Amino acid sequence: MKTIVVGAGIVGVSVARALAVAGADVVLLDRWSPGRGTTATTFAWTNANRKPDPAYQRLNVAGMEEHEKLAKELGGTPTYFRAGGLHCADARGESWLAENVERLRSRDYPAQWVERDEARRIAGDVRIPETTTAIAHFPSEGYVFPERLVAAVLDDARRHGATLTIGEVVTVDDGPEGASVTLADGTVLGADRVVVATGRWTDGLAARSGFDIPMVTDARRGSPIVGLLGYVRSPAIDLRCVLHTPDLNLRPDADGAVVAQALDLSSSVDPVDSDVDGDISAAVAARFTALTGRASPEIDFRVAIRSMPADGHTIAGYPPESARIYFLVTHSGITLAPVLARLAAAEIVTDTAQDALAAFRPARFAGAPRPEPAIKPPSRLGEQ
Repeated sequence: MKTIVVGAGIVGVSVARALAVAGADVVLLDRWSPGRGTTATTFAWTNANRKPDPAYQRLNVAGMEEHEKLAKELGGTPTYFRAGGLHCADARGESWLAENVERLRSRDYPAQWVERDEARRIAGDVRIPETTTAIAHFPSEGYVFPERLVAAVLDDARRHGATLTIGEVVTVDDGPEGASVTLADGTVLGADRVVVATGRWTDGLAARSGFDIPMVTDARRGSPIVGLLGYVRSPAIDLRCVLHTPDLNLRPDADGAVVAQALDLSSSVDPVDSDVDGDISAAVAARFTALTGRASPEIDFRVAIRSMPADGHTIAGYPPESARIYFLVTHSGITLAPVLARLAAAEIVTDTAQDALAAFRPARFAGAPRPEPAIKPPSRLGEQ
């Protein structure tokens, strides 16, 4: 079976690998180099934490488990770390955190309360904020190094026969002779199946191709899909897990670097302006110093535009109008990419529906008015 995968972010390279492992003839297409889109601006926290919908949470739990399997299959330099996560709440957020812990425990999701000393041991070289009144530990969570993970998955996909081609896809089509993609230069490539894994650009590509895949597309200042990440290259700190506090979230990065995220400042970020406002950068630096004790951090900022289906949940499968064009788009792409890749590849190669994806079909939007996005900007402890 010849398949074309459009989009070489973490979801695209993962499904290309899974298809190649399953024996498909795979061509992976991207207009840029792999991992340069949303995958390049992700907090990269693997979790099933703030997922109220049970089916979506189960899918994220499966994603976490799939990361364990994938890490063993890939071998080599580690790219995934099951190091746990800590949430430090102050008086304003303690009840919010307690409600979440209770809900997660009711679903058998590992969650436990820890004291300050234990939290410091888990977190490493950081200071637990003095205003902290409750600390929750989620030992099954973790993080990845996104760039390294994309490279490792792509290398393995190539070892199984997949090829990567640079080219911008402007439309996809399910015609009488089979599926096809048309590139910006007019080239038409045919296949038995096409997988669209273009993240936040899915809505536009789908619309040009005659499909309706509702996404949150408003990327103006204050939008829920606009975020800000600070990459702290110096000083290096010994951070050992993902840490969430009311003022700043931290995630370990390669070579002692740290990724910092201040959710409350994201609404002030102008996604069109490549230069982050001086007050915002100073605030992030001050919060980093307060949390780590390290003064004068060197921080590179990136504006993140999240990939977000209109209802916040994964879209996976063939739309009602097509049996050859498979759409795969999601928030939580880092957590979900390995399991979505395995499930989607099974559906495509064996033509057998996977129960875990039943709640996430594009058909749920069919025949209904295009939904108004109900997604709010993440602002509270543990939101993304």
